[in-house]
Amino acid sequence: MVKNTQVVFSKVPEKYPVIGEHMTVNETEIDLDAEIPQGSILVKTLVLSVDPYMRGRMRDASVKSYSPAFALDQPMNSHVMALVLKSNNDRFAEGDLVYGLGSHQNYVVVPEPYTKLLEVRNEAKDSGIPLSNYVGVLGMPGNTAYTGLIKFGKPKAGETLYVSAASGAVGQLVGQIGKNLGLHVVGSAGSDEKVAYLKEIGFDSAFNYKTRDAEEALGELCPNGIDIYFENVGGKMLEAVINHSNRFARIVCCGMISQYNVGAGNQEPIHNLIQVVAKSLVLQGFIVSDYPDMVEPFRKEVTEWLKSGKIQYRETIATGIENTPEAMLDVLTGKNFGKQVVKVADL
Repeated sequence: MVKNTQVVFSKVPEKYPVIGEHMTVNETEIDLDAEIPQGSILVKTLVLSVDPYMRGRMRDASVKSYSPAFALDQPMNSHVMALVLKSNNDRFAEGDLVYGLGSHQNYVVVPEPYTKLLEVRNEAKDSGIPLSNYVGVLGMPGNTAYTGLIKFGKPKAGETLYVSAASGAVGQLVGQIGKNLGLHVVGSAGSDEKVAYLKEIGFDSAFNYKTRDAEEALGELCPNGIDIYFENVGGKMLEAVINHSNRFARIVCCGMISQYNVGAGNQEPIHNLIQVVAKSLVLQGFIVSDYPDMVEPFRKEVTEWLKSGKIQYRETIATGIENTPEAMLDVLTGKNFGKQVVKVADL
């Protein structure tokens, strides 16, 4: 028997989740030598992803959404890279690296129906790319950036792209893709250090939304107006962008993190939506998993950019699965920098 730590969803939060109340760490044991059922696989979790959308899954199961609620008193889950230790499934072999939705445990016996959520990613063994990148820039957040900008932003060289939460897992990649496509790119972030990073990776300009008024900053930094807005924040930031949008601008709605922890019924209204009509704006929300046709071009192009140095990718890596709740809170409060990953074990 070996120790098997689990991160459990233990209570639905009203506002910010509290470690030890809404997310708890349980110590269990697992027999790695035991037989596993037909069709199942036994995996060791190597790295796991912590993302803002997970806050939306911390809800009552009766509230339906695009992603299922976490089950109460059960381990949470997110995108992981894991190593197959045993396989009773023809799709997987011992020693395979797999990517997909995985339970927040050191070791997991994955039943056959849930193996459909995993795919083999053995190219990660000798790509020279850090394993953590496969749950970030080459995983769901990277695909979100690529799909959102390419499919819905419909960028044209010379246009102005504005990205909020621009130093995060998605935003930093959106901006760099925009630069590779010939856009004028402006970003905002929540600290001077993060603003400096945006300029280092090629953003034309950036501002700290905590110390500078967004209306003023956008007026100065986007003198020709905004053609594409990659929306990660919501609230007053969205209002400011609408005021500075050009006719026919595309507002790509990826997330609205400013509204995630304010409590039911307290979300900020948007007062200037009449301009959507007057300016012929397009507001497009999207869920990246609805567009499987984008996966192959995303992986091909972003891998090439990453290897050639045309994009850089900042990560914050917590070590130890027991630190997953703290990592989650860091994402929701903006304490982390870049993509938040938890390193669970070595390969």
